[in-house]
Amino acid sequence: MELLTINNVWMMICTALVFFMHLGFSFLEIGLTRQKNTLNILFKNIFIITMGLLLYCLVGFNLMYPGFEEGTLGILGFAGFGLDAAAASDLTYNVGYTYWTDFLFQGMFAATAATIVSGAVAERIKIGPFMVFAILYVGLIYPIAGSWKWGGGFLQMLETPFYDFAGSTLVHSVGGWAAVVAVCLLGPRIGKFKKAKAQAIPGHNIPLAAAGVLILWLGWFGFNGGSVLSADPAITSLVLVTTCLAAASGGVVAALVSTIMYKNLDLTMFLNGILGGLVAITAGADVMGPTEAIVIGVIAGVVIVFAVALIDKVKLDDPVGAIAVHLVCGIWGTLAVGLLGDLAGLDQFLSQLIGIVSYAVVCIVSSFLILFVLKKTVGIRVSEIEELEGLDAHEHGMDAYPDFRLNEH
Repeated sequence: MELLTINNVWMMICTALVFFMHLGFSFLEIGLTRQKNTLNILFKNIFIITMGLLLYCLVGFNLMYPGFEEGTLGILGFAGFGLDAAAASDLTYNVGYTYWTDFLFQGMFAATAATIVSGAVAERIKIGPFMVFAILYVGLIYPIAGSWKWGGGFLQMLETPFYDFAGSTLVHSVGGWAAVVAVCLLGPRIGKFKKAKAQAIPGHNIPLAAAGVLILWLGWFGFNGGSVLSADPAITSLVLVTTCLAAASGGVVAALVSTIMYKNLDLTMFLNGILGGLVAITAGADVMGPTEAIVIGVIAGVVIVFAVALIDKVKLDDPVGAIAVHLVCGIWGTLAVGLLGDLAGLDQFLSQLIGIVSYAVVCIVSSFLILFVLKKTVGIRVSEIEELEGLDAHEHGMDAYPDFRLNEH
């Protein structure tokens, strides 16, 4: 009983840290965009966490953990609506935590996928259609896809099971694939591309973006540390070390590479390098040593710089670098499990590829269907005048900084 209490308290602390990450995502997105869209970004992010928790309670948790029976395909299952009071009263539910803690910890993860999309589509998406998309994606697509691995579905049933410790693919790539689709369907912001060249649209508060990244790094102690699913001192300590080393090496290398390429010390690239390292280590934080974690972060730091350049080259407008960070580095981190660390081997690498492709298919198809229908019915992009004058004024009827407004047209 004492061990359960210790484990459960640690899991609740990690739940709070993952919840705190939503402030980090908000600060990062606000800081890297223009002040005239600040309230819109805050509204989206607060909607995602509030509605996400309600949806996860009603359907998501039981879609993600349906208890696939032996002999099933492991693709779709549903354990019923709402939470199970009988399971909650059973203190033998899990050696590491109670039923309630399990629900709340996993619920914090669920909202993250839509938050990733929010950053990529910032400054030009209608708030209503975005909310509809978030409801469907968080409420249905994320938990169904998550069940394939964490719920014991077909990816866990492979002869060499697909491995994703804390969600490089299950969380970050799930959001990243949807972000690519959304950005393609929306098109770039006005003024982003001129004569086939990407133009910088500076964020209005880089200190706030930096604070957001540091908050996210802190939150990752819960994101990865809680994914141990207990307070096991050996594994938890290792996970926190590998997480921090990958973040540090990712940031340093991204800053170095971008300086060599562009001849300036770019703080935003430094920040995205940190996030890229964090995303990449998330798939295998518990099966890597310190050296492997640094290597994963180093490669993520290089990948970030070239991925951002490639995304600009193909004329995809991602204001916060969400696609490069969450999708590209998520893929790299997932593949790294088969290349480095305790599980490295050809069979594991092939299983990682199967997992990546499986999630790519379901996420691309589902997000396209949702967003394409919305585009053809109610429209998903604000008008030109709304975009130029700011979504805060047109979508929300107020300013985030009423006493300090700049001409940002």
